[in-house]
Amino acid sequence: MINDTMLYSLIILVSLGVLSAVLLYFVAQKFKVIEDPRIDEIAELLPGANCGGCGFAGCRSLAESIVKTESLEGKNCPPGGIAIMDKVAAHMGLAADKSEPKIAVIRCNGTRANARKKTNYDAAASCAFEHSLYAGEGGCPVGCLGCGDCVRSCLFDAMAMNPETGLPDVKDNCVACGTCVKSCPRGIIELRNRGKKDRRILVSCVNTEKGAIAQKNCNVACIGCGKCVKVCTFEAITMENNLAYIDFHKCKLCRKCAKECPKGSILELNFKAEEII
Repeated sequence: MINDTMLYSLIILVSLGVLSAVLLYFVAQKFKVIEDPRIDEIAELLPGANCGGCGFAGCRSLAESIVKTESLEGKNCPPGGIAIMDKVAAHMGLAADKSEPKIAVIRCNGTRANARKKTNYDAAASCAFEHSLYAGEGGCPVGCLGCGDCVRSCLFDAMAMNPETGLPDVKDNCVACGTCVKSCPRGIIELRNRGKKDRRILVSCVNTEKGAIAQKNCNVACIGCGKCVKVCTFEAITMENNLAYIDFHKCKLCRKCAKECPKGSILELNFKAEEII
C-alpha cells in the first residue's frame, strides 16, 4: 500500500509537472515566432548548395532576406543563375536583377616556364601555410603558390590544378560563388563577367613591384610601362602602383592592349587566332 508520505510526494510531483506544462505553454504562446511560409517556399526554389556566393550564410538565409525585405535588389544566386532568380521573382511577384554571368579568373601567369623555381618547398601542401613562410618557389611575393587551396575549396568541381603549368585551371561549369577567391592567400583570383562568347581579356599579374624586380621572378610580370593604357580608346585600363588593370565593365575586347604589351602580361581567353586585330 502507498503510505501518506509517498502519496503526498506523488501529488506534489504531478502538480509540479502540470504547473510546468501550463507555464511552458503560456511562455511558448507569448514568445511564439510565426514564420512566413514563403521562406520555405523560396528556399525550395534555391539550389541548396549553401556555398555562400550570394553573401548570406546559406540558401535559407537568402530566402529569409528576400521574404523579409520584399526585394531582390542586390540579391543573386550564383549557382542557380538567372533562371533560378526568375523563378524566385515570379513567386514573390518581384523583378529580378539581371546581373551578368560571372566566372573566376586567375590573375597570374607564373607558370613553371615563366616563373622558374629557385627553391624547393617540402612542407604542408597548403597555399595558406606556404604563404606564411616565404615568397614561394618562384620568388614572386604575390604569385600563385600552386598548392591547390582554391581547388579543394571549390564545391562544384569547377577547378583543377594543371600539372604542366602548376597553376589552377577554371572549368566552364564555374558558378562564380567566390569560395576560391576567399581561399587564395595571394588574392590572385577574381570574379569577372564571362564576356561575350566567353571571351575575356585581363592583366595576368598582381605584382606591384617595379618592372625590373618583378621580371627577375617572372618573365610575364607587368612592368608598368603604360603602353596598354595609352592604346586603349575606351579608358578601360588604369595604371596604379606599377600595375595595369583592365576594367571588364568598360573593356570592349578590341585586343589592342594585348598586342601592345611588350611582356605578354595580358591574357586573351577564348579568342581565335584569326581574330587578332
